[in-house]
Amino acid sequence: MPESFFPCSSCGADLAFQPGTTSLTCVHCGATTRIDGSAEAVEEEDFHAALNEASRGEAMVDVIEVPCPTCGARAQLGPNVTAEACPYCGSSVVAQGRSVKVFRPKSLLPFHVDRKGAEGCYEKWLSSLWFAPSNLRKVAYLDAKLSGVYLPHWTYDCTAITKYTGKKGIDYYTTETYTAMVNGRPTTRTRTVKKTRWYPASGTVRDDFDDVLIPATTSLPKDRLIALEPWDLKALVPYTDAYLAGFRAESYAVPLDVGFEHATVRMRPMIERTIRADIGGDHQIITSMKPAYRDITFKHLLLPVWLTAYRYHGKTYHIMINARTGEVGGERPYSAWKIVLVVLGVLALAGIVALIVSQAR
Repeated sequence: MPESFFPCSSCGADLAFQPGTTSLTCVHCGATTRIDGSAEAVEEEDFHAALNEASRGEAMVDVIEVPCPTCGARAQLGPNVTAEACPYCGSSVVAQGRSVKVFRPKSLLPFHVDRKGAEGCYEKWLSSLWFAPSNLRKVAYLDAKLSGVYLPHWTYDCTAITKYTGKKGIDYYTTETYTAMVNGRPTTRTRTVKKTRWYPASGTVRDDFDDVLIPATTSLPKDRLIALEPWDLKALVPYTDAYLAGFRAESYAVPLDVGFEHATVRMRPMIERTIRADIGGDHQIITSMKPAYRDITFKHLLLPVWLTAYRYHGKTYHIMINARTGEVGGERPYSAWKIVLVVLGVLALAGIVALIVSQAR
């Protein structure tokens, strides 16, 4: 979704949402306008009903999607915009895209950390990096241009009923004899040995999942986005265009059904823990598990992130800042010389310690 624009009632200039508030502020005269948010609670939507609506093209909106020629990110341009900078890498994006139908988001977390605060978080993060090149802080900070973007996510609720088979291991102790050489003679001795006796196990377990969060963008590495968690999803507000004023919002690239497949991967460790607890014993082996997912609901929401990128020695490094908490996640180069010097220092210290110990003997 492209950036939303709201005119100031006093001077006609653009209004922009002020992070940490519930107001729009005029970038020209400073007048403020309160956002009239909905008092309705953010509700879950039925997963299968939404898929049926999507197959018929219902409850969908059209957006113009343009791929960035440099980083491959999928940007959405406004109806009168022919070119602009990619918010992910800064390259120019020209409006030669295609129209796609997408679900409209129903909720979002508004920006809380403003641009100045994000710059402070970024600078602090740069200063904390170990083994970074000496000039990285200067190069990365000067090259950085922060862009505020709402990134699409899915959350899923469901109940998983899982049939499983496996084995339960119970430890027991036994005494065994062995032969050892004592004073040059074979001698029979005994020792206590722990062993495990295995029994077949099977059963059915239930797990209830709430707000399993899945990034719906492919423009940024998923592991980097997950590193920005946790998000205060209890603070979600109903979607309104006013919160997008002055910011951009990306439409999802991961479809609703594919997102749920990703969610089941995040659910699996919890299901396995439940199965192991159900098997009991001292050890557990799971040989098969077949979860059936029921009562699936979802939310399509937008989460606020400050994005920037910098180039160092010809390579682009992406930075993401959680615009609710200030948590920074991103890519960074390492100084090979600093790492070598530290390794040599450790080896030298180990050599000195070894020399002192040998002389003490």
